[in-house]
Formats: sequence, structure tokens, C-alpha cells
Amino acid sequence: MGDSTRLIGITGGIGMGKTTVSDYLAIAHHLPVLDADLIARDAVEPGSPILSKIVDRYGSNLLRLDGTLDRSKLGAIVFSNPTERTWLEQQIHPYVRQTLVIECDHLSKNHSTIVLVIPLLFEANMTDLVTEIWVIFCPESQQLQRLMQREKLSLEQAQARIQSQMPIQQKRDRADFVLDNSTTLEALMQQVDRALSLTS
Repeated sequence: MGDSTRLIGITGGIGMGKTTVSDYLAIAHHLPVLDADLIARDAVEPGSPILSKIVDRYGSNLLRLDGTLDRSKLGAIVFSNPTERTWLEQQIHPYVRQTLVIECDHLSKNHSTIVLVIPLLFEANMTDLVTEIWVIFCPESQQLQRLMQREKLSLEQAQARIQSQMPIQQKRDRADFVLDNSTTLEALMQQVDRALSLTS
């Protein structure tokens, strides 16, 4: 990977707008986007060693009829139990890290800027994979509302997911750029354009 490759790490609280920003960077600015969540899904595909470990630990009732992982059942276990969440992350994070490194190396041959969407950028200690950090935030009331609507969660379930992550203020304190997603989409995109232009 070239020393000059710009690796933008996008993170923020769950439901705060990471996908909105990365989609805009892909469509409007034609940048390649790597999504840690999608890689984590690949890690537990049927037949994968990680899925086998999950089934060994929690039982085959976590599998759907077609052999795929029932993510909502697994979420119910790990979001309410920090020990189990840690165990699961220890299985998945190394796979995600390795895949991101390989993909960045491949993409950097043809792209000078690569976007990495890593929800657990700080929690999973992946800050060394990026050259700059963008943190997206919105007020917790907006975050809860978006999360409950998007994931069809109760207030308690949404709060448990938010509390499983590092507080957003700590993430903001460690950001190179902070993007405020509390007003309009247009305002958010203007901030993205400004952050992109500042060091490119």
C-alpha cells in the first residue's frame, strides 16, 4: 500500500448516519467503500469456522431453517451480556481486520482514497488501519428514534445497543473530523465535502 493512500475511517454511534455518509462518498465522490459490518456478516456465512464456533457455544437453535445465522437471536444474547459480546468479538474482529488490510492493499493500487466504515473502530482497536477518523453524531433522542424504527427494537433494546458502544463524546474527542447529523441531509453532505477537501 502506498504511503500516500488516504484511508478515511468512518465511525459514530449506532444509527447516527454512517451508511448515509459512506453512500454519499461512493456515489457523489466515486470512492471505494469497505464496510466492516458487511465483512462481519461474511464471517458467519454457513460453512464458516466462526459460525461453527457460535453454534458450538450457543446451540443450533440460533440457525434458521436454511442454515443461516439468526442475527436477532444472537443479538439478544450478546447485547445483554458483556462477557458473551466480548467472546463473539474475539471471533469476528480478527477476520474483519485481516479482510480490511487485504482489501485496502488491493484497492490502493488504483485508488488514492479509500473509505472504511468501521462502527467499532475504537472498541476493536482498528484505528491503526486508517489515516484519519471521521465521527458522525446526532443527539441521543434522534439516535434512539432511528434505531427503533430501523431495527424494529423496543426502547430498552435500543438503549442496550447504544450502551454496548463507547460513549459518542469519547469518539468525538478522538476524531479528526466531526460530522453533525442533527439537522438536514444537505447540511451533513456539505460537512462531508468540506472534510474531504481539507486534506485531499
